[in-house]
Amino acid sequence: MWGLVRLLLAWLGGWGCMGRLAAPARAWAGSRGHPGPALLRTRRSWVWNQFFVIEEYAGPEPVLIGKLHSDVDRGEGRTKYLLTGEGAGTVFVIDEATGNIHVTKSLDREEKAQYVLLAQAVDRASNRPLEPPSEFIIKVQDINDNPPIFPLGPYHATVPEMSNVGTSVIQVTAHDADDPSYGNSAKLVYTVLDGLPFFSVDPQTGVVRTAIPNMDRETQEEFLVVIQAKDMGGHMGGLSGSTTVTVTLSDVNDNPPKFPQSLYQFSVVETAGPGTLVGRLRAQDPDLGDNALMAYSILDGEGSEAFSISTDSQGRDGLLTVRKPLDFESRRSYAFRVEATNTLIDPAYLRRGPFKDVASVRVVVQDAPEPPAFTQAAYHLTVPENKAPGTLVGQISAADLDSPASPIRYSILPHSDPERCFSIQPEEGTIHTAAPLDREARVWHNLTVLATELDSSAQASRVQVTIQTLDENDNAPQLAEPYDTFVCDSAAPGQLIQVIRALDRDEVGNSSHVSFQGPLGPDANFTVRDNRDGSASLLLPSRPAPPRQAPYLVPIELWDWGQPALSSTATVTVSVCRCQPDGSVASCWPEAHLSAAGLSTGALLAIITCVGALLALVVLFVALRRQKQEALMVLEEEDVRENIITYDDEGGGEEDTEAFDITALQNPDGAAPQAPGPPARRDVLPRARVSRQPRPPGPADVAQLLVLRLREADEDPSVPPYDSVQVYGYEGRGSSCGSLSSLGSGSEAGGVPGPAEPLDDWGPLFRTLAELYGAKEPPAP
Repeated sequence: MWGLVRLLLAWLGGWGCMGRLAAPARAWAGSRGHPGPALLRTRRSWVWNQFFVIEEYAGPEPVLIGKLHSDVDRGEGRTKYLLTGEGAGTVFVIDEATGNIHVTKSLDREEKAQYVLLAQAVDRASNRPLEPPSEFIIKVQDINDNPPIFPLGPYHATVPEMSNVGTSVIQVTAHDADDPSYGNSAKLVYTVLDGLPFFSVDPQTGVVRTAIPNMDRETQEEFLVVIQAKDMGGHMGGLSGSTTVTVTLSDVNDNPPKFPQSLYQFSVVETAGPGTLVGRLRAQDPDLGDNALMAYSILDGEGSEAFSISTDSQGRDGLLTVRKPLDFESRRSYAFRVEATNTLIDPAYLRRGPFKDVASVRVVVQDAPEPPAFTQAAYHLTVPENKAPGTLVGQISAADLDSPASPIRYSILPHSDPERCFSIQPEEGTIHTAAPLDREARVWHNLTVLATELDSSAQASRVQVTIQTLDENDNAPQLAEPYDTFVCDSAAPGQLIQVIRALDRDEVGNSSHVSFQGPLGPDANFTVRDNRDGSASLLLPSRPAPPRQAPYLVPIELWDWGQPALSSTATVTVSVCRCQPDGSVASCWPEAHLSAAGLSTGALLAIITCVGALLALVVLFVALRRQKQEALMVLEEEDVRENIITYDDEGGGEEDTEAFDITALQNPDGAAPQAPGPPARRDVLPRARVSRQPRPPGPADVAQLLVLRLREADEDPSVPPYDSVQVYGYEGRGSSCGSLSSLGSGSEAGGVPGPAEPLDDWGPLFRTLAELYGAKEPPAP
């Protein structure tokens, strides 16, 4: 229903704003294609509505938003209306006969606020323009469809504690995408939803301010404030958005320091030297940062003479230290007062003061055996460099407070002088140099000297001795860095090439003047100008240096003004280069003479030689591997025992010699004949290797072949193991092969005993075996 009402109001409002736009027409040709006298009209005008479209309106059918009408149209149906421009044909459509304009879809003003279109009336039959085209605008009328948003939220702000009421904290800004020029859709009002009564907000500007005085950070440091922005001027029905503001109270110095106790008691031994820490005192201050920094001081005179108090690096604690040596026999305790004061005091908060507090301190001195005491807490000595060994540096002195007449022995701790540059006289404490010193190598030497009582070695004390090596003018000035520069071949005479700086390692030389002098004479290729500030300028002379491949070596003499004056000569390398018009280097002379390929002939020959050597190594490696493989193949062919012969058919047993080739079990070389002489020993390693003899063809019978192989194995002393038993798996009936045992048996199946083996020839180790197997059994009774 509301949509229909809005459409009716828009329609009535549009017709109510109808107007006629009329103006005298200039001469306009009816046909642009044919020359001739122009047809003159006295009047031309468009008649249309004021066009508005309500955004976000969506109806079931296209909505009529207005009508175009030309006074040329007399209702005869000859006029056709055309519409072009933004959204024509898609968003807006026109009835060609009546000129009614409809909108076809819902529009959003925030995406596009208006559309510019072009209307024209033409003849329906010939499409000849009846009127010149006229431009008009369709505006999208805004509705309140966008809530306010805070683009920069959430916010964080800081305000000092104890601020007055109305102190500005931060300004929040909301944005409403609706049209601010139409109605109250974009009129915003700010309110505080959460954060009262501490903060308030200006309804129009959004400035957040403090609402109560004396907000204390120590009570509550952070506040969360919720701000709401509502359109329609804050009235009911408006849209709203909210954001949060985190407000942090920054600290101010509004709290004085306060000691947590009124009396502090400490103890210290009498041997504690000056600077020894006695104790810490801390006054409490709830403020932060610089507002909590404190300074401590001793109020009473007796305490300030023996002790001193200072603030630590954090600025919070008071460090009570010994100021002068203590003596238990003369005074056993000290009592004084210590004051703590804020270093930064804000005058605005003096009414909350005073910003200081006082506490009492009592220090008890404890008795202890006293080691030797040095006359100074630390020693600072000086010695010139380059002095001969044995030069006196200074003297260290210590005394026994309990017995001043007791002798003291002095020594330098080795770790403090690892280079053994100094020595000390044990009885007198005089320090001498043990080696020449060089200030440029080391300026300071920190020694630790130990003083020990001769009658009590446990009583010893240490002191730091700082020895400074004084400087002498023993180093000539030199260039600060190696200079290798260039100059363009087209450079003008007098052009600056390089600024040269000098360096003098001597302490005196660094603060004195260093002079420069370049090559002299009319033939000098470059000029050196002394800038008299420790630097010199290398210039191109009036006569430019002739170009050449090798760079120029410019000698420069440097000398200082020390006592005695020292000098040195340095060289600056200058290359003459071809440069681009902008001054950048194109090529220098050594590079310009390289070959077009970028490599010299020598480089190419070196690369070819390396490649050839690499190929030769590869060929040699392949040949050696092939030779090794051929040697392995020969050994494998000679050793039949390494071969495995496989047959797939079965035979009739050991006596069946027809099912397979018996020659596969035979070595083609045959068996070697038995060597003459006594049989070889089998229990020891042979001393001489017996060369293998070619084997004649073996017998075809398996039994004879096995006997032959058995004898060959028994008599070959070069094949390990030397005392192993050869086992053969030949079995069967009627075999002509006898026993395979190397010992032989005394009887076989009740037969006649065979002759005994000559075991006596086997040596003394087998004498018992020979007696057992060689003795004959007694005859049966």
